[in-house]
Amino acid sequence: MNPSVELSVILPAHKEGRNLAVLLPRLRQVLAEIGVGAEILLVVRARDEETLRAAGTSGAQVIEQLSPGYGGALRTGFALSRSRYLLTMDADLSHEPRFVADLWNARGSGEVLIASRYVAGGAATMPLGRRLLSRLLNRVFARGLSFRVRDLSSGFRLYDARALQGIDLSASDFDILQEILVKIHMQGWRVREIPFAYAPRASGSSNARVIPFGLSYLSTFYSLWKLRNSILSADYDDRAFDSPIPLQRYWQRERFRLITDSIPPGTRTLDVGCGSSRIIGALPPGSVAVDVLLRKLRYARRFDRSLVQASGFSLPFAAESFPCVVCSQVIEHVARESPIIDELCRVLMPGGRLILGTPDYGGWQWPLFEAAYAKLAPGGYADEHVTHYTREQLVDLFRRREYTLEASHYILGAELVLVLRKPGGARP
Repeated sequence: MNPSVELSVILPAHKEGRNLAVLLPRLRQVLAEIGVGAEILLVVRARDEETLRAAGTSGAQVIEQLSPGYGGALRTGFALSRSRYLLTMDADLSHEPRFVADLWNARGSGEVLIASRYVAGGAATMPLGRRLLSRLLNRVFARGLSFRVRDLSSGFRLYDARALQGIDLSASDFDILQEILVKIHMQGWRVREIPFAYAPRASGSSNARVIPFGLSYLSTFYSLWKLRNSILSADYDDRAFDSPIPLQRYWQRERFRLITDSIPPGTRTLDVGCGSSRIIGALPPGSVAVDVLLRKLRYARRFDRSLVQASGFSLPFAAESFPCVVCSQVIEHVARESPIIDELCRVLMPGGRLILGTPDYGGWQWPLFEAAYAKLAPGGYADEHVTHYTREQLVDLFRRREYTLEASHYILGAELVLVLRKPGGARP
């Protein structure tokens, strides 16, 4: 990464020489006005004289893409860029260069900024048929993937390069635009839309072809749908709170109610294995949420609580430092001999409250739910339950530690929430 180059502008530019001759000088002027050091990468299938001439007069680099299609052009640009920020735009004059300044000035508000036609203040000048298809495409992807972005098909975007690191992109056509957004969002990065007025291309014809375009979108939608409904998604827990599936929505909300009602009002709390649950936002001020997965914590920034990346096997806190500790839906994911329960007890103050949630494998309800879940949602949490606790086992385990059982709650007789009091000391 070159520190003097803050921005890489990536333009897929197959046979766009005539438009580039107009676009590139205007783009250079805008970049100079906002005072950003930038490189311009023109990604082409094959070099042509008109494109080379336009590039030469504006100091742009012409590079041949490493794999075919629009998706291949973007992947090539991403791989060869040298800066902290990456801007993608079309070379056909449909993306007004002056809007680059708006995206650049808003760069601190999200890791991906989209020039959006479909948020308030945005506009799209295009033929009726194309506008209807574009609206339908975006509505299907947004609704089907539970993704609150209105313009997933806009290619005019500003990326923080960190959000693209480690993202595995496979789409070769325009469907890469949706793939990028969903996979970045699944890593917990922020995606924000900025209102933008779109105008049609100045000359030439679009490189999109309807039938291959549609088939690639169908394939990509299905693969992204499976990802969005897996535990890999950073917002898995938060999204389930508003799930369109009544049982999942009820379960999440009942868990939220039981745990938050068990936290003494105003008590500084440690939430171990917090995920992206809305419980984080309901923790009292001064509380801390911990998870081993960085993507979950990136997403959880919206809850405005202190976040720490750490393993529950070795919590980075002094002994007896929290008057309340929450650990929900964690202990079943680790081996019984792991030190997690020892760690929960270590950081809890004498007289403090431990709120522990896990499925109860001692009855018939959870095994039945788990079997159904495995059929309907392969890849879900149930597949990762390596330790099966019963209520009796847990109560006995903590009785031997001289903890007092204060309350025992169930969600549909399947998920258990125990409220336990540590011995010694005054109650916080």
